[in-house]
Amino acid sequence: MTHRRVDRGNGIQVDSEEPLADLDLGIIAPWDGRRVPVTLLGGYLGAGKTTVINEVLARTDQPIAVLVNDVGAVNVDASLVRRRHGDTIELTDGCVCCSLAGGLAEAFDGLREREAPPDHVIVELSGIADPARVVPWASSPGFSLDGVVVLVDADQFPERCNDPVTADYVAAQLRAADLFVLTKLDLASSGDAAKSRSILRDCAPGIPILNSDDAVSTASFVDLATRRPGGVADTGPANLFDVHEVATVAVPRPITQAEFEAMIDALPPATLRAKGIAATPDGARLLAQVVGRRRSVTVLPDAESQPATDLVVITPRLYPAAPASVPAAPSSNPTLSQTRRRATRNSNNVLS
Repeated sequence: MTHRRVDRGNGIQVDSEEPLADLDLGIIAPWDGRRVPVTLLGGYLGAGKTTVINEVLARTDQPIAVLVNDVGAVNVDASLVRRRHGDTIELTDGCVCCSLAGGLAEAFDGLREREAPPDHVIVELSGIADPARVVPWASSPGFSLDGVVVLVDADQFPERCNDPVTADYVAAQLRAADLFVLTKLDLASSGDAAKSRSILRDCAPGIPILNSDDAVSTASFVDLATRRPGGVADTGPANLFDVHEVATVAVPRPITQAEFEAMIDALPPATLRAKGIAATPDGARLLAQVVGRRRSVTVLPDAESQPATDLVVITPRLYPAAPASVPAAPSSNPTLSQTRRRATRNSNNVLS
């Protein structure tokens, strides 16, 4: 018998003395160790989350899973429904829409039980949910956190911040966000839109703000986390690129981990998204992912190994372009962002 800490698949580690052969390794590391990116979509009531979910399902070209509070609110073309069972809708293109009525544990366990993993999971949080409390589920076995994207209704946001009934809920969402998407700009006055941006910069300095004129551009951005046949550098179909710069930055091959981390550190502060895979001198693969303020470099497990790619960087138009070369390797004293990434590497280990 061996005494050790084991994750039972519900995000909670428990003591176990079971022989390793008796444990269900499919729960500990489902899908042979492959991890599915999870995007948490937050925002107060009326910010447009369900509209974005509907648009993502309408435009995606890969099998994804969406976890929503009300399956009935998801507008799915009847011709695309393969079957319905309980609070789950399975579509003919491989996508699945599941209800969160039974809680996060049941929803994530249900996905883990599926024979084939989805290429992306999007969790629609309730309008009063604190995204920080959901983050651990996005890094539970079989999954890895892509980022926390919070929609902000430019038409109502200043009022929400001043309302004692809603202010605390809004503040919790702001604290947890990696990226803000300013919605309802077509309804907001120029004064309200400017005030919303000012509040966001004051309350959450350093977090990029994506201006979204409609659900199509927001869905295009959220859908960028979906795995595609072309690999990490494949951005798929997109509609948001008319108002955003998309730069492809060459990554030297091979490159040391310190150099790659320095390259990510040197990206513009307003970078909305970036992703790419680097090859180290010893043959390991490093995945770089940026979603707003969340910047990570992780060692890819064998199940996710892919060829090295260039770095795809998305910034607001008119923002200074991404660096075209790798900066000098950092000093022996790591920056705070490097320390955070190293902690992320440890926490994302599939079998830890």
